[in-house]
Amino acid sequence: MATNTNQAVKLGVFTLVIMNITAVVSLKGLPEEAVYGLSSAFYYLLAALVFLIPTSLIAAELAAMFQDKPGGVFRWVGEAFGKHFGLMAIWLQWTQSIFWYLTTLIFGAVAIAFIGHNSGLDAELSNNKYYTFLIVVAMFWIATFISMKGMGWTSRISKIGGLIGTVIPAVLLVILGIMYLASGGQSQMNFHTNFIPDLSNFNNFVLAVGIFSFYAGMEMNSIHITEMSNPAKNYPKAIFISALITVVVFILGTFALGIIIPQKDISLTQSLLVGFDNYFAYIKASWMSPIIAGALAIGVFAAVLVWVSGPSRGLYIVGKAGYLPHFFQRTNSNGIQKNILIVQAIIVSVLSLFFIISPSIDTIYQIFTQIAIILYQIMYMFMFAAAIILRYTMKDTDRPFRIGKKGNSLIWIIGGLGFIGSTLAFIICFIPPAQINIGSIVGWYAILIVTCMLFVITPFVIYTFKKKSWTDPNQGIAPFHWETKKKLLKLFRDELKQDEKE
Repeated sequence: MATNTNQAVKLGVFTLVIMNITAVVSLKGLPEEAVYGLSSAFYYLLAALVFLIPTSLIAAELAAMFQDKPGGVFRWVGEAFGKHFGLMAIWLQWTQSIFWYLTTLIFGAVAIAFIGHNSGLDAELSNNKYYTFLIVVAMFWIATFISMKGMGWTSRISKIGGLIGTVIPAVLLVILGIMYLASGGQSQMNFHTNFIPDLSNFNNFVLAVGIFSFYAGMEMNSIHITEMSNPAKNYPKAIFISALITVVVFILGTFALGIIIPQKDISLTQSLLVGFDNYFAYIKASWMSPIIAGALAIGVFAAVLVWVSGPSRGLYIVGKAGYLPHFFQRTNSNGIQKNILIVQAIIVSVLSLFFIISPSIDTIYQIFTQIAIILYQIMYMFMFAAAIILRYTMKDTDRPFRIGKKGNSLIWIIGGLGFIGSTLAFIICFIPPAQINIGSIVGWYAILIVTCMLFVITPFVIYTFKKKSWTDPNQGIAPFHWETKKKLLKLFRDELKQDEKE
């Protein structure tokens, strides 16, 4: 009997839903929103409406449009705004991940600290700046060396780690919260407060925009849209189901923490572990606390391992097209971009020194989170704008997945909504959070502004000084459509001049 190969590789709605949830859902940020109590649900829903869904749909159209041309966001933004902005986009996608590693690994260090059996000593250790620095640096270098062994190692560890450290703890946390309330436990969260928060106090929005970093990454799986059957119908369905499940998990998980921990005692880095400790103590199963702490640490390591080689791979591919020196184009025997990974690990190690000089772990956790959001939102703003512009500059290009069957009104609504959401998140991230002691306000702004400017300006400097000799003859980045048009126009003009001479 003949086998239908095409049918065998098609992704179903359920498969893509699971892939999306795995890429996005992380428990480390739940304490950030737990301080808002009931109104945290409002922020989750708002961010889903103005960011999560627009990001997923816009990325789907762009990925399907350029399915045969590698480069990702470099291609998308470059087609609309030019090479230098395309380089900036993929550069920011990579650099924001560096700060994401740091915030994630801070939580990993806390989880390892709570593997002990004395919660008081565990909390004290997790607040130790030198301990945090050593654990973060050690975990990242280990992840880097494993990544150099290739995707075989990375995929096996990440699959197991994701299940042990994210899926099971998320389900368990919600179940514990339900059991606690059902057995008569007293909720520390007031469910009779307003669902809609005080929107006149902009300081309250600062921690709330952290949700944008929760939802970031949904665009990664848009590349699989061409592997679906009937993508025009099934992809939006998978996106909305994924978004709904993701939002529900985040809301219920946040509520579960708010129920067991008083709002005034919530810490951005420790409260997830403290929440599990309190629930286990309530059901007289404190012996489970070290186990869940170890599981969460495994989950953090698995998540970091997935991302270590991901964004850097895109930068490597673009670099081979002549945008990075040959040093950054070198690979090891496994074909892994070893020099980029090593430079990435060095940058993470240097930035980790801020753990030592920062007023507190919570402070540096928050500022790194805000830097990551700022850098990522710049990239997203260009991505949303590019999708709209390309409807006009490449209107005849085939779009296997298209937002709106006819006309451009829906792309303006979806793209415009995402652009406005990203812009607001970008602006709000420059406001110091009212809930955290940030130390010197001058130091706070100095770190935030100088760091962001440095990472935004760098790709333009690289582009200005790039050399033709950097281009690898075997690189796979095809010319932009506007480059091809210019080349054809030049040939046409040359032929006309030649005809006139003859």
